[in-house]
Amino acid sequence: MSARVLTLYTGVGCHLCDQGRAVAEPVALANGWVLEKISITGDVALTAAYGIRIPVLRTPSGAELGWPFSPGQVRRLLAAEPG
Repeated sequence: MSARVLTLYTGVGCHLCDQGRAVAEPVALANGWVLEKISITGDVALTAAYGIRIPVLRTPSGAELGWPFSPGQVRRLLAAEPG
């Protein structure tokens, strides 16, 4: 079974995004997930959707968790994911 992917939307030079990664990545890995970082920089659609909200976590089903988030909140987000 392949790992599930948790997406972290980030931006260039975003110190909050670095903090978000530091919180989310260990939780994701411990629960069999992979954290995929996607920069919104230079992407008009992603910037429109997430520009003032990053960092944002998104599951494959589309559930989102915006910053600030705790390890417990990330665990609950992953646990609620169907499948």
